[in-house]
Amino acid sequence: MSDMKDAFAHVGGVLATGLAEVTGDPAALDSRGWWAVVVTYEGEVTCARFTEVRRAPHPTGRWSGAAGWSSSLNEAGYVAGVRRIRAEIADGVVYQANLCRVLSAPLPREHDIAGLGARLAVGNPAPYAMTLRLPGLGVASASPELYLSRAGEVVESRPIKGTGRTAADLLPKDHAENVMIVDLVRNDLGRVAVPGSVEVPALCALEEHPGLVHLVSTVRARLAPGAGWPELLAVTFPPGSVTGAPKSSALALLEELEPVPRGPYCGAVGWVDADSGRGALAVGIRTFWTADGLVRFGTGAGVTWGSDPHGEWRETELKAARLLAVAGEGGNGEGLDQR
Repeated sequence: MSDMKDAFAHVGGVLATGLAEVTGDPAALDSRGWWAVVVTYEGEVTCARFTEVRRAPHPTGRWSGAAGWSSSLNEAGYVAGVRRIRAEIADGVVYQANLCRVLSAPLPREHDIAGLGARLAVGNPAPYAMTLRLPGLGVASASPELYLSRAGEVVESRPIKGTGRTAADLLPKDHAENVMIVDLVRNDLGRVAVPGSVEVPALCALEEHPGLVHLVSTVRARLAPGAGWPELLAVTFPPGSVTGAPKSSALALLEELEPVPRGPYCGAVGWVDADSGRGALAVGIRTFWTADGLVRFGTGAGVTWGSDPHGEWRETELKAARLLAVAGEGGNGEGLDQR
């Protein structure tokens, strides 16, 4: 892994270098300077302040391709989990839950995270893509989903629920699921917003991304006086689109069903410019991370009463396929062990 002088972040066409400090305190995001941010699904915060920030192309690096992927849940285990969630829905415990699995593979022989990020930028461009190299941690994200953006007192979230190869693949359950999560996000933001300021400018809008389509909604609010990034994270994290509703019940159920931590997957990745009061954190989906000699990648699907268990497994495969191909040996993504 890199040392301090090799650290960088690339996001939104901006390259940040000159790592000055790393902290786990989100209050730093309301202080000064430009920060790269990673928050794991389990709530571990990494804020890295960089001193040199400029428009620049994505850095290059060597990535020889990952192979030999294994999954934290095989198809039988995942299908059983979906059936358990449907049973909990029938009992009124949850209305929806997002069941995930984490894929892992040995780091390839040449494994500069800049190289993987550059591959993603070409093979799977995404509106909230980010590559980050810190001592002990590498992240390469092709996230299409905005968790939280902030421009002064205005905050916005754009939850995704509903995925298919084409618009014709989207089902009534996808629309219902999206509306459920929009209600959850509205309620979360309402806890730190000026009363009456929460609005939904777009509901279930269709967005096209490489290889698939999504239903995306927009929730907007004005922050109450005295509220900042720590307060925002406290009431909205983990993102509702990757947990479920009600969130507290879904979190407890998913902790039972998922055998390994999600890490940065389903957490938050992005940037904050404390000097200008602006920032954008994406939901950590379509995201690779490297640590402890492994590269990991997560995939999941939202489960409702209308879910078909094997259909949800296939959705996790659809979401993963293109990204694993980009990261794979020769760019072909071979070697996923799903037994």
